[in-house]
Amino acid sequence: MLTRKIFLTAALAAGIAAFSAPAFAQSNVAEGKKLAFDRGKGNCLVCHVIKGGEYPGTLGPELVDIKSKYPKREELVAIIYDETKRNPLTVMPPFGRNRILNAKEIDAIVDFLQTL
Repeated sequence: MLTRKIFLTAALAAGIAAFSAPAFAQSNVAEGKKLAFDRGKGNCLVCHVIKGGEYPGTLGPELVDIKSKYPKREELVAIIYDETKRNPLTVMPPFGRNRILNAKEIDAIVDFLQTL
């Protein structure tokens, strides 16, 4: 009887997590898009063309098919945090190192970029 209760409790917890994860993911993607398009925060549009963005720049590459270009999430996080470590000649600001974006904001932007 105790084993069944443990199993049912675990199944219920997994079910709740399954229902709440997509909602969290969607809200994180929406927050990431907002930050990426925000001219005072991520400001990605100053250099990049992003679908749905107004008045994009063309200095950086167009941000499309990101998940296949950067299958490892950590690589994309590192690029946004401080691209100068990978490419010392980059003009991309080190958003994390310069505290323009915090870790939570960078994660949200990465979640958004992975949908492109």
